[in-house]
Amino acid sequence: MISLDGEFLRSAFRSMLKARILENKLSSLYKAGKIVGGVYLGKGQEAVSGCLGTALIQGKDCFAPLIRDQAGRTAFGEPLIDCTRTYLGSVEGPMKVRDGNIHRGRPHKGMPAMISHLGAQVPLIAGMLFAKRLKGTLDGCVGATCVGDGATSTGAFHEGLNMAAVEKLPMVVVIANNQFAYSTPNNRQFACGDLVERARGYGVGGYSVDGTDLMACASVIGEAVKQARLGKGPQMVVAHLLRLSGHGEHDDGAYVPDSARAGYYGRDCIEIAIEQLVQGGYASQAEIEAWREEFSEEVQRAVAQAQQEALPDPYLENWSALSTTFPYIPS
Repeated sequence: MISLDGEFLRSAFRSMLKARILENKLSSLYKAGKIVGGVYLGKGQEAVSGCLGTALIQGKDCFAPLIRDQAGRTAFGEPLIDCTRTYLGSVEGPMKVRDGNIHRGRPHKGMPAMISHLGAQVPLIAGMLFAKRLKGTLDGCVGATCVGDGATSTGAFHEGLNMAAVEKLPMVVVIANNQFAYSTPNNRQFACGDLVERARGYGVGGYSVDGTDLMACASVIGEAVKQARLGKGPQMVVAHLLRLSGHGEHDDGAYVPDSARAGYYGRDCIEIAIEQLVQGGYASQAEIEAWREEFSEEVQRAVAQAQQEALPDPYLENWSALSTTFPYIPS
């Protein structure tokens, strides 16, 4: 594994903390009836997502985040205003309110919009990398996505990862095994002991990591990205954790047994990370509290700005699939 870098840990944690504060606000707005559509939180998955986003290079790599990847989005450079505008229906948002609030992205910056058919992120990234190869711009690039355990049962996941393996594309697939595909537990999804066992069948690098542990995620996910960048082909990381919320804010997660919540993977990665950073001398408690205050103010400003902006007017909408002015396709 790679040696731990203090600046990497601090950067990854800052993205984790900012994402948690933002999503806590989104949850409050949803419960207050201010958001139309679903809200899906990454609570408990921030260490995995944040480390993946931090390991990637903005402007060079491509990253297809999923519904619980706000930490990764933040680490990869997505501004908070993109998120709040999309959730609150501002016409200034990246999708111009033409898609669901979680289907946002900026493809020309290497971040495609999320696809609800969750396994489809894998062939999407494989296709982006293959296109870079055809254009002669693949050298040194990495493409990554983070999917849940349920997505590994889809045909798109299999076809995409198989293609990437055959073509030896520099792709990293992180599987956040949060124990439930919505309400379906692992033992009703797959028969192998650990999803990482599938890596050998695909002929790709395989890693298993404690997804609640920031330092472990930084080391393992960082190593997977490094190996892909060195031309070693696709890498698959299985991170074990527990979703610390319902599938969405509409779901109370009553199907999750108390024993799982009280178990090892029921730990909060934010709390574990704070302990690790302070004990390791990477950050002080006072510094972390200052970050918390800074991010809380930043979230409030982003929400306030989005709430003051115009909502879409269908009578002024002139978009079509044939338009050459579609806002997020580069000229």
